[in-house]
Amino acid sequence: MGKKLEGNGIMESSRMIMPEHRQAWIDRQLEKTKHSKPIIDEQEMQLIERALVDSRNERMRIDLVLHDPFEDRHVSGIVSTIDTYMRRIKLTTSEDDFEWISIKEIVAATL
Repeated sequence: MGKKLEGNGIMESSRMIMPEHRQAWIDRQLEKTKHSKPIIDEQEMQLIERALVDSRNERMRIDLVLHDPFEDRHVSGIVSTIDTYMRRIKLTTSEDDFEWISIKEIVAATL
C-alpha cells in the first residue's frame, strides 16, 4: 500500500477507461481517416453515363470506382439495367450475381 501513495502511485493504480469513452475515442480516430467525395463536373458525369450506356448496349465489361468514405471500391461487370427514375444501375458481376449501384456513388468508369 505504501507504493501507491508515493509519487503518482494513486493515479497510476486507478487508470481505467469506460467502454463509452473508449468507443468515442475509436469513433473520433475513424472520423479523422474519412475522405470526402470528389466533385464530379458535368462533363465527367456525361462521360460516366456514356460508358454505362455503352456497356449496356454493347454488353461490354465496365470497371467502376465507387466512393466510400474510407477507401474507394472497385467493381467490374456488365450493366444489364439502367433505372433512370431511381438513378441506379444493375451491374452483373458474374453468371448469377448482380449488384444495384447508385449512380451518385460512381467516381470513375472505364470500358
